[in-house]
Amino acid sequence: MANNLIDFLTESEGFVSGQEIADRLGISRNSVWKAVNKARKSGFEIEAVPNRGYRLVSSEDVFSEDAIRSAMKTKWLGTGENLVFMKTVDSTNTECKRRSEKGAGNGLLVITDSQTLGKGRRGREWKTPEGTNVAMSYLLKPDFIPDIAPMLTLVMAMAAAKGISEVTGLEVKIKWPNDIVINGKKLVGILTEMALEEDSISYVIIGTGINVNTTEFPEEISKTATSLYIESGNKKVSRAKVAAAAATAFEEYYAKFQETDDLSQLEDEYNAICVNVGRRVRVLDPKGEFEADSKGINSKGELMVTKDDGTSLNVYAGEVSVRGVYGYT
Repeated sequence: MANNLIDFLTESEGFVSGQEIADRLGISRNSVWKAVNKARKSGFEIEAVPNRGYRLVSSEDVFSEDAIRSAMKTKWLGTGENLVFMKTVDSTNTECKRRSEKGAGNGLLVITDSQTLGKGRRGREWKTPEGTNVAMSYLLKPDFIPDIAPMLTLVMAMAAAKGISEVTGLEVKIKWPNDIVINGKKLVGILTEMALEEDSISYVIIGTGINVNTTEFPEEISKTATSLYIESGNKKVSRAKVAAAAATAFEEYYAKFQETDDLSQLEDEYNAICVNVGRRVRVLDPKGEFEADSKGINSKGELMVTKDDGTSLNVYAGEVSVRGVYGYT
């Protein structure tokens, strides 16, 4: 009920009487009062004035289950019982695994205000201190073959980029395969994990960390990391809206992915925002590093490059990393 109240007050201008709220939501005046109190406990600032009613003063960066539900526009991802908000957790990916083992189904979204043991690719630490960023994981139980599951990382990158752009208006890019960057610095990290039963997928978990309202970074990463707060001119950004917009975009892109079991319907849009396209890159291959010219991705999500000797090859994200010749991107 608090979600409906917030939606109503958000769409309204100025004060709205308790009776009008009750009539519009089909509840009693007492239920309105309870919904207001619940919303306030979730962090929403609601002003109440006798003979005038209620007014939503601020919802900027309220990060709670109610705030997220109010912002969500998805059809199956993170709806109903499939949305789990936790104030703190060791890792949203790990929590998804635990819940999957207990019977959680496709479309579970675990999201937290703070995680203590978050990790990125190659076991790197991904910090999510309280009150600043978004850490969330999707639990998927697809029926396609395991070989194509890694492409979901690129699908999530597109979704995160679209969600961020819609909420903030910032022009973000993707550094192949799945880092979201702006002005040459990293905003988002994505980690996809999969469990198998014989030759079929038991589950796929896509974990996403978004630097939203971090105001500063340690010196050792300050040249390569940034946040939406910093890039927006030191303005707070709604974490609930960013998370919800990314989830909505993921549903859209995932549906297209499922139609073909590849990125054929998405590669053009991906390449349009891929910072590596048409750039000189350094391929960090364990068999030997080399420089090449990047052409963008193919329908399998591989980065197509041309070496100096004219040899063309497709680089697979699970095998190598790519860096810009003169910096991170």
